[in-house]
Amino acid sequence: MIFNVPQFIDIEDKLVGPLTAKQLGWLALGAVVLLILYGLLDKSAFLLSAIIVATISGAFAFYKPYNQPLIKFITSSILFVTRPKMYIWRRVPEKIQKASAKKDTDTKKTTRKTFDAQKIADISQLLDMRNNQNH
Repeated sequence: MIFNVPQFIDIEDKLVGPLTAKQLGWLALGAVVLLILYGLLDKSAFLLSAIIVATISGAFAFYKPYNQPLIKFITSSILFVTRPKMYIWRRVPEKIQKASAKKDTDTKKTTRKTFDAQKIADISQLLDMRNNQNH
């Protein structure tokens, strides 16, 4: 059987003209705040606050830093600043280590030479003797 696979599923649907539902919601929220401020403030204070509210509302609706919504970016920034930065190393139990080591050796057949302490000492002596002979 042949099935049609939907494409572009990560693109939001346009609700009103070129605006998505989230963008329209942010702009509507800004309009509601402006309506409330219009009833509470005098004309000069309202104009100043209208510029600020419109800028913030427009930024939440349209600005996407690092290709993610501004609200998610701000939330992630706050969580990064407030959460502790302590990373704790936890020892892996031996059973898991052995099982993962066995899987690694089974999947990768490499011819890697292993050296123990005695072999390393012998090699270092040889190198020291060659170095002393050259000088």
